[in-house]
Parts: sequence; C-alpha cells; structure tokens
Amino acid sequence: MSGHSKWATIHRKKGLIDAQRGKVFQKLTKEIMVAAKGGSPDPNQNAALRLAVDKAKSQNMPKDNIQKAIEKAAGMGDNANYESIRYEGYGHGGVAFMVDCLTDNRNRTASQVRSTFTKAGGNLGTDGSVSYMFERRGTIVIPGEYDEDTMMMTALDAGADDFERDDDTYVITTDQDNFIKVRDALEAAGVKEFLQCELTYVPTIEVELDEEGTEKVMNLVDNLEDLDDVQDVYYNLKG
Repeated sequence: MSGHSKWATIHRKKGLIDAQRGKVFQKLTKEIMVAAKGGSPDPNQNAALRLAVDKAKSQNMPKDNIQKAIEKAAGMGDNANYESIRYEGYGHGGVAFMVDCLTDNRNRTASQVRSTFTKAGGNLGTDGSVSYMFERRGTIVIPGEYDEDTMMMTALDAGADDFERDDDTYVITTDQDNFIKVRDALEAAGVKEFLQCELTYVPTIEVELDEEGTEKVMNLVDNLEDLDDVQDVYYNLKG
C-alpha cells in the first residue's frame, strides 16, 4: 500500500483488479483493528486509528467495512492479536527495503519474507541496517480540481514543507509533527477527497538502476505486497 513516495507508484496501485483490492482491504482492516485496540474506538480520540481510517478511505474502502473493523477490535467477533514487525534488507542492485508487517504468527511471517527476498536475489539484514536511509514524512495527495493558490497557501500556512502539482493532483509533503495539522487545514478548506493521506517513509538516499534492474526491484515489491502479513513496503529506488 505504501512504498516509494512518488505519485507514479501510488497511481500504479490504483489500477488494482478486484482480487487485489480485496487483499488491500484485508490489510487495511487489520491495520484499523490494531489501531482501535490500542486506544479509543473513536477516530477523533485516537490519532493512530484516524490515520488508519484516512488511509482506508483513500483506498476507497467502504464505510461499512471500516466500521465493522472497528467493532471487531472492540471484541465483536474477532479475538486475533497482531504484533508489528519490521524487516530490513536489500534487493537487486543494493536497493534498500523496509517491510512492515502485522502478524499473529511471527515464524510464518519471517519465513515468507525471507523466502521472497531470497528468490529475488536479495537478502534480509539486521535491525537498523537500512532504516537510517529513510525518514518519516507525511504525504497527502488531493485531486487537482481545487484552486491551486488556495490549497497551496492553506497547506503551507499549516506547516507543510512542500506543495506541487503532479498532472491532475496536488502532492503535499509534511514532517511528522505537522501532518495532522495540514490534513485538518485542507479538510477545513473544503477538501472532501484524499487520494493518499498517510505517514510514510521517504528515502534520503536513493539508488538508480537501469530498466532491467528496476523491473527486478518492482517485481520484488509486488511479491512482498502479495504476502498477507505485509502491510507496507518502503524502498529507495530512484524513479
């Protein structure tokens, strides 16, 4: 669901077929449940849950699905306990990967992630081996139908670091601390749809590969994202 911060990558994922969308909804449901279990079931009182709900909405997850996930977390029919695990490693050409997972079976997840890297000619590293190459950033993408000057001033006044037009969208980036403030300001200014609205990891060091190498890296990204326990994949391929 996440990955490289470029809108081109996000846009690629918008073309999911129904089966893939179902898998995305499954992962979002898990993320919502974990966030709801960690605090209040009210998104307005639980920042983590609000982020998870916003993320789900940006993927066009139905409101009923979101509400059911919150209710399950409150003990209505699902007692699964998930833990967060991050794996770090390298793919083709030395491209760095961080893979965030939510799992109820640590051994299963470790085996699947390790096998996926190995089959792609990559390898897992130790904790901290690549995370220093990424920083936590807020990424907000909205339709370009809104007045550009108004949206730009709203975002920058609320603390956004950057605002740019990308085809028919506006892409706003923030630091971690100002993310919610910027999101709320845009909503107050009339934004009704967020194409992407999440805290993600952005590479500070990027690796550039040729077309063949890029394809190998993107295949690894797809294969990792296909794993049920994988929530987000971050990588530092330049593109």
